[in-house]
Amino acid sequence: MAADNVVIVYHKRRNIELAMVLFAAAIGIASYVLVEINLFGELPGNWAVVAGLWVAIGLVAHLAVRWRAPYADPLILPAVFTLNGVGLAMIHRIDKIPEVWRNGATTQLMWTAIGVALFAGVIILIRDHRPLQGYTYTLFALGLVLLMLPVIPGLGQEVYGARIWISVGPFSFQPAEIAKIVLAVAFASYLVEKRDVLALAGARFLGIDLPRPRDLGPILMMWGASLLILVFQTDLGTSLLFFGLFVMMLYVATERPSWPILGALMFSGMAYVAFLLFGHVQRRVNAWLDPFSDLDRNGQIINAQFGFAWGGLLGRGWGEGRPGLTTFAKSDFIAAAIGEELGTAGLMAIIMLYAFIVARGLRTALAAKEPFGKLLAAGLSFVFALQVFLIIGGVTRLLPLTGLTTPFMSQGGSSLVANWALMGLLLVISHQARKPVAQVTEDRGITPSDATQVIRGTAR
Repeated sequence: MAADNVVIVYHKRRNIELAMVLFAAAIGIASYVLVEINLFGELPGNWAVVAGLWVAIGLVAHLAVRWRAPYADPLILPAVFTLNGVGLAMIHRIDKIPEVWRNGATTQLMWTAIGVALFAGVIILIRDHRPLQGYTYTLFALGLVLLMLPVIPGLGQEVYGARIWISVGPFSFQPAEIAKIVLAVAFASYLVEKRDVLALAGARFLGIDLPRPRDLGPILMMWGASLLILVFQTDLGTSLLFFGLFVMMLYVATERPSWPILGALMFSGMAYVAFLLFGHVQRRVNAWLDPFSDLDRNGQIINAQFGFAWGGLLGRGWGEGRPGLTTFAKSDFIAAAIGEELGTAGLMAIIMLYAFIVARGLRTALAAKEPFGKLLAAGLSFVFALQVFLIIGGVTRLLPLTGLTTPFMSQGGSSLVANWALMGLLLVISHQARKPVAQVTEDRGITPSDATQVIRGTAR
């Protein structure tokens, strides 16, 4: 607990981050080398070049943090870099399945370099997240425009029933990946301003204080936006991602359980209507509940389940499984490929890394010294966690399958670049939360166990 005339100072721990980044790079390089040895029985001729490139990308990310955000959380970057490296190795392994090898891993490495450049750009250019609070409605409008871009005729592209892509020349992009960051900033700014009003209680029902009817406008607006996404883009996962983000940030801002309860009821009703109206949603629910009832349509999810079973607890080993039997093994179903070749233990390790990143993000929210930073860090962490839960839950048949990507692992540039930017913004908030301040009067987010130094002296 902080007291008057007490300044709590965190160690920077940048050398620990450097060591962990090098360790993460070694995991990625070892995965790549094991794939080559298990498939071809020898070291790849370019392994030194690949290793050098991968270490260089990691060092660029680390140096950007060391230079501009020295007090940022030292463990988030190594965890992210590990996930990215393992995902690249798996994409490279799947590239080698067809007789004519593909170069998906090379493209993904290029997107990783662009993502790390954007990560460094966010850290260098946005040294303080607080000025973003002044662009509430501009960012809200920008986020909605990005979400609706795929419905524009001639620009949007429909892939397997979901219209969530836009095509510009030879490139395609998923604007919802950028919109989730933009809207998280807009929501945090809006809720900081309106949380006192939204926290007022209305009628009481079954022991729950419901919000006042006059305060339902924001949640109805987001529900309407989610409904539009569902109707025009027919993608339940994206719809749930944005509505869930708003409702959870609303709950964090007001601390009223009636908001998530109301949000869950509203989304359940919307999902049921979508099930009745859209064959695309019905097929996904059918593939979730009874995949073997339609072997032709549900072959993807069935093969993924066989892959998990074939992998067992410890997996077949890098290059020893058959992940290519599952359609989209490099993108939507990369978690199934991990489960087959690294086993349930390997997949659980990956899930724990995701949980670790989310936990560090929520710890950043607790440590933030102002409400906007707290809400923004909580929102970014939550939307990241929800995306991981929805896609891995879909692949393992815990939930109906969605078209979301597995952050940092699935093949695809828009998701990878956007998630690197998200982590850059999270580290900016972490730096602001952990750096020394002249005077600390009260901060319930910092406890004695969090502190690494306590300096007593005259407040400045």
